[in-house]
This record gives sequence, structure tokens and C-alpha cells, in this order.
Amino acid sequence: MVQLHDKLVLPNGSEIKNRFFKAAMSEGMADKHNRPTGKLVRLYETWAESEAGIVVTGNVMVDKRALGEPRNVVVENEKDLDLLKRWANAGTKNKTHLWMQINHPGKQVFKGIVKEAVAPSKVEFDPKLQRYFPVARELQEEEIIDIIQRFANTARIAKKAGFTGIQLHGAHGYLISQFLSPRHNKRTDQWGGSLENRMRFLLEVFKKVRQEVGDTFPIGVKLNSADFMKAGFSEEEALHVIKVLDQLGIDLIEISGGSYESPQMTGVNVKESTKNREAYFLEFATEARKVSKAPLVVTGGFRTMNGMKDAVLEEATSMVGLARPMAVYPYLPKELLQGKREVIELEPRKTGIKLVDQTAMLELTWYSNQLERIGNGQGTNPRLSPKVALLRSLWKNGLDVFQMRRV
Repeated sequence: MVQLHDKLVLPNGSEIKNRFFKAAMSEGMADKHNRPTGKLVRLYETWAESEAGIVVTGNVMVDKRALGEPRNVVVENEKDLDLLKRWANAGTKNKTHLWMQINHPGKQVFKGIVKEAVAPSKVEFDPKLQRYFPVARELQEEEIIDIIQRFANTARIAKKAGFTGIQLHGAHGYLISQFLSPRHNKRTDQWGGSLENRMRFLLEVFKKVRQEVGDTFPIGVKLNSADFMKAGFSEEEALHVIKVLDQLGIDLIEISGGSYESPQMTGVNVKESTKNREAYFLEFATEARKVSKAPLVVTGGFRTMNGMKDAVLEEATSMVGLARPMAVYPYLPKELLQGKREVIELEPRKTGIKLVDQTAMLELTWYSNQLERIGNGQGTNPRLSPKVALLRSLWKNGLDVFQMRRV
């Protein structure tokens, strides 16, 4: 019977020391030229000491012209290889796997950060959300081919720098997710229409990355169980994609769901029955087990040691994904394994400002503030005022947008 402290051997032979998986969170800690900083090194050195088996970085972008947020790290070439090596060296201490999450935001880019947004098709968001984003233009086929090569190039550099794996971000409404979604992909060429065409972009990225890094280097993917939007990517389609990725030799699949339009990954609109089982996407993972032998990670909702144990014992998931809890309790896996903590206490963060509280904005900014504190060598502050966290983030991002326009 599988236990949380048991090792996991991936399909390519890589050995993971236990079943704890620190999922990606966008740190926003690059410098103004989008290079890694000492803050990132300190943050990931801390998590390397947490006893997590795998630690995944936040969004590392493959194209400086396409930033999801201010201060994303960008890896287009080897000019920052020494900085990347420092980051990788810190994050792989204590036999920890450090995987670089690589991403392209597509049209999910805030106004003022980039000159233009691109997407599979020229399809706008809901008007309430679109006002925060530029209207994206449709990608030309030669641009699609270029982006595929960029993913592969970034993966190659990650391996050279000492990262022990990479994760393709195919969830949460970013570019790969946009290609998969019939709501956002209205193309009539080989990249759109049927599911086989819509998943072509993801599969070509995977194949190209595999060519660059070889068969023994772990490649994972973060995939939506569904978009939770009308006419969006469905659970049935997600299961088919998982089946095909398994056949191609994917090493690890992280299950999530939602996007900026429907932020299910943050726990909004989650059914009471789901909360009782803790993990938001555990039921879907059980179905995914029926079509794929690839190891699975479920992220989102785990709050008790018993819930984590049961999920692994029942083999609904191979690893337990922890994101926001590790922003507040950076040594959480060690505390759980040593019996020092049984329950994770995380309260909903509210400002009293309806527009802010109804979106995922505050949750993201509050936890980003905690990451910043760890990166600065400070302890986390679970009692940090949500309004203070929001004001700090608005101040920082306002300055960053100004800098982006000047650089």
C-alpha cells in the first residue's frame, strides 16, 4: 500500500523521493530584464529543504514579447545560464527534483505589459474580463511553428542549467489551453476544429521538447480537467488528451482546472461534496486512471494529512500537489511527514471590496506577498492584511508596467 513517504519511479526511470509535489505559483521575482534573481534562489533553496519530492517553478516564459505578468522569468537563450545554474543548484539540494514550468500566455496578458497579444483565434474574453486585456490577433502558422521551437529551446536550456525536469503549462487559460479549447480556438486549419487538430499544438510541443532533452529527462504537463466554461474544453476531451500523452510517453500529468474566466483552481464554486473529499479534481483523476498509466498529481484543496494519505492509498493520485499552503508553510511536507502538522489552516482572503473578492485577484496577490517575504529571507505572515497585500501588489505591478514600457 502506497504511503506519502514512499518513492515514485517515473516512466523514464527517474526516482522521486516521496509523494509531495510543490505545484507552480507565479513568483513575479525576476529583475526588470526578466532574469532570475537572488530572491528566487533563496525561495527555492527554502523549498528544497521542505522535503518535497518535486518542486515546480512558476511560469518561465519562452518569449520576451509574451509575458503573462510583470517580472516573469524569460528563457530565450543561454545569456543568463549562470543565473539559471544558481537557481537550479539551490532548488535541487536535499535530493529534491526541481522542474521548470515553461509557458506562453497567449492572449492572457494584461494591458501595458506587452505590445500585443496573440492567440489561436481572435476571440475575446467576456466583456467584464476583456477590459483588462488587449484584444489578441490570430497567430499565423509560421508563428505557431516558432513558438513550438521556443518551448523546446527553453527546455534544452533548463536541462543544461541543471533543472531535473520540465513541466509544460497546458492549463488555466494560457496558450496551450487556448489551443485545446473550442471556445477560444476557432481555426479551420490543422491547428483547429476537431479535438485531434486542437491538441496538435500540445503534442507537437511535447514531441519537439522530447527531441531536445532526450528520453531520460522528465517531461510533465499541467492539464485542465475542464475549462468549466460553456463550449469550453470538456472532461471527455481531457481524458482523450491524457490517453494520447500517455501513449507518447509523458512522465507526469498534473490535473487542475479553470482559467481567469472561471478560476476553479482557486476553489471558487466548489461543491460541498468535493470539499469533503478535499482535493478539487480527485474524481476526475480517478477517471483518468482508467485511460492512462502515467503518474498523476492532483493539486488544489488538500488540507489534512488524512485527506492526502487517503488519496494516495486509494491510488486516485500518485502525488499530492500543494501550492498555496506552501506559500504560508514553506516546510510543510517535512512537518507533515514528521507528524508536526495534521491540518493546514488557510482562511479565505477578503477585502470587503466586492469586485476584488469575486475574482481570484486577491488570492493571487496575498500569496505572492508571502513568496516575496520568503525570497527576502523573512518568515511568512499568515495574518497579513488582505488590503495591505493588495495595495503592495498594485504599487509593485504599477511600477513594473511603467518599467516595461521604458525597457
